Amino acid sequence: MKTTARTTMIVGGSAVVLAIAFNIPFAVLAATFDYPGILRRPAAEVLAAFSAGGTGLILTWYSFMLCALALVAFAPALALADDGLVRAPGLTLAAALTGALAGLAQAVGLARWVFAVPALATAFADPATDAAHRAAIEVTFQMLNLWGGVAIGEHLGQALTALWIGLAVAARVGQAGWLNRLAVWAGGVAVAGILFGLGEGLALALDVPGDIFSFGTIAGYMAMTVWLILTGFGLVMRGVDREAGAGVGAGVAPVQAA
Repeated sequence: MKTTARTTMIVGGSAVVLAIAFNIPFAVLAATFDYPGILRRPAAEVLAAFSAGGTGLILTWYSFMLCALALVAFAPALALADDGLVRAPGLTLAAALTGALAGLAQAVGLARWVFAVPALATAFADPATDAAHRAAIEVTFQMLNLWGGVAIGEHLGQALTALWIGLAVAARVGQAGWLNRLAVWAGGVAVAGILFGLGEGLALALDVPGDIFSFGTIAGYMAMTVWLILTGFGLVMRGVDREAGAGVGAGVAPVQAA
């Protein structure tokens, strides 16, 4: 199945938009909620900060969750773009599946901040809540954070994300164009950083220091942003070239850039 030039350009543009959109809620959370550092602080401190954030903080987490959920549709579209199924059918199908699963896992992890944590934070901040109830809330939050956040959203989600990027990059290795070559390098850095960052979740499980692994996660996702942008622009340019070539073949001269 071949994709049209217009579809290739749309998917390329979507890659750039997703890269930018993904970083907006992340930046807002970093500025207003001290994310991601706050995730490793005591439950009482996190719940108090969350309660102080109000509706705006919940909506920011919701937008972050939607960005992850968008990957469920975007990953298959990216894999199939530019005749991916014709060039490398096995890698293309694997990338489509793992990318969709990565988006779903991360969305599930982020959803706890929208649908579960607000109730815990409200009860924790209520003056009528006694000490025993607050202690129970802290334990509940800690378990929710470790399972929904560290295990599903971070560890499983990051592992699938690294696998998706690796498969997507492998499917495009050898393609012509300097943008594609740069994208391959950026994708490789993203995979290495995200895989290194998996050590943080394992360190938490083993109760040993793991702060150094968080730098890998941050670097990996920054490289992922670069990879998406480079890949997106590369697809747009490829689509433009194909459309121009089709115009020439039909007897219509392509528009020349000034």
